[in-house]
Amino acid sequence: MSGCEGCRGAAEPFELAMAYQPIVDVQTGDVWAYEALVRGIHGESAAEVLARVTPQARYAFDQQCRVAAITHAVAAGILDTGARLSINFLPNAVYSPVACIQLTLKTAAAVGFPTKRLIFEFTENEEMTDTGHVANIIDTYRRMGFATALDDFGAGHAGLSLLARLQTDIVKLDMELIRNIDTSMPRRMIVEGLLGMFARMGITVLAEGIETPGEYETLRAMGVRYMQGYLLARPALMALPRPVLPPASASAAVAA
Repeated sequence: MSGCEGCRGAAEPFELAMAYQPIVDVQTGDVWAYEALVRGIHGESAAEVLARVTPQARYAFDQQCRVAAITHAVAAGILDTGARLSINFLPNAVYSPVACIQLTLKTAAAVGFPTKRLIFEFTENEEMTDTGHVANIIDTYRRMGFATALDDFGAGHAGLSLLARLQTDIVKLDMELIRNIDTSMPRRMIVEGLLGMFARMGITVLAEGIETPGEYETLRAMGVRYMQGYLLARPALMALPRPVLPPASASAAVAA
């Protein structure tokens, strides 16, 4: 299958680089996955890059990001690790999930990256024009052996109502829920409720945006196993940074 019309559409190649940020299994200290974050070739932010993407170029941009994420991760040495690779994708840029995945599969095969280590994540900040179509993408990817993740849960367009229609394998709690959770009872109560709900649904929880030892220790005490944030490691351009876990602190204040 050569791909759908949108994937084949002629477009000038984007000048892309990738930054990689580790997602850490805090129980073992190992990198569970690296998230690929789009950057400009001179280190321009994702927002700057995305601002240049027109609706007509969205499909080609999504495809080029997938290729760059895989090829640059392999060049940086991800095959020497057991880490997964998490790729952000634009659901509204996928005409057909089977057709539009073909270039990704071809790229992974060319560089020897096992597709079972791929995670595809989308943000709920992107408005879903057709949730049935997005649900079909998730179901198709799951049947093909990929994991899927809902990024920025707790922000954006939908929240729980979106989750009721789209069950991904992984949910990433938005940093606004995480910020100062060690000193905020409402945030702790909300996250505790979400953790119980996700456990019953069989969904893996990942906390992102960890910036302080207090946030880290509170979340770990609550049972969150997978974390991502500047406290552990900042994204590195075209490289795979190693995380550094904060030292255990028996005196950390975790309010009841």
